[in-house]
Amino acid sequence: MKPLIIIRGGGDLASGVALRLHQVGFQVAILELDKPLAVRRTVSFSEAVYEGAQTVEGVVSRLVSADQFQVALEAGEIPLVIDPQANILNNQFLTSPKSTFVIDARLLKKEPEPLPANVALHLGLGPGFTAGSNCDAVIESRRSHTLGRVYWQGAAQPDSRQPEGDTRRVLRAPANGFVQPLKSIGDLCREGETIAKVGDAIIVSPFDGLLRGLIHPRVEVAAGLKVGDIDSRTDPDLCRLVSDKALAVAGGVLEAVLVKLREMEE
Repeated sequence: MKPLIIIRGGGDLASGVALRLHQVGFQVAILELDKPLAVRRTVSFSEAVYEGAQTVEGVVSRLVSADQFQVALEAGEIPLVIDPQANILNNQFLTSPKSTFVIDARLLKKEPEPLPANVALHLGLGPGFTAGSNCDAVIESRRSHTLGRVYWQGAAQPDSRQPEGDTRRVLRAPANGFVQPLKSIGDLCREGETIAKVGDAIIVSPFDGLLRGLIHPRVEVAAGLKVGDIDSRTDPDLCRLVSDKALAVAGGVLEAVLVKLREMEE
């Protein structure tokens, strides 16, 4: 059986999962918000919401409606549907409880709401999920020796509430409003240089580095929300390639999918 794999969320981590599953031949689709919050937009399929289509490492995701869904799959693309409530799972013409797998990659870091329909496999990424309770298996998303591991019982490590690595790298909104970019993703920034504005408030680079991510200017942000990411490394490939973390998590997802398929064949 070849399942349809639905991924909730199209940010950089979710996109790494989608990319790896697509590359090995699975049919993959993405469900997103009407205004995604991804920061690393150059490697996030969610950018298709704003641009109509997004290519990550040669793979295309396209914003589609329900009636275009199957056409995109047959074209070898990843259909992206604006469907935050996963209502597509109730569409008997597109999904089936016996052959649909769901991966929740929204990284909400809290217990998710129940799915609107039964599915053959439900995987959760990171904190908020407990295998055997609100999903079938959990994939560890926190950097450590357990990154990417599959838990068929229990939960992932709890949310540390701190960014990984140098905490200064995370850029946060200084006020409520819309981010007005003065730099583009991939630009080199000097310490203290203004990267963007929110109203009259400015966002400055905390050190010399590469602007690796910046939230879309159409998103209305609240003060304190993560809106950007600076990397002290200056390699522009950092903006074009999915991260090692995303690929590690994707490896755990692939393991869980293959284990489930083996069980279903026995």
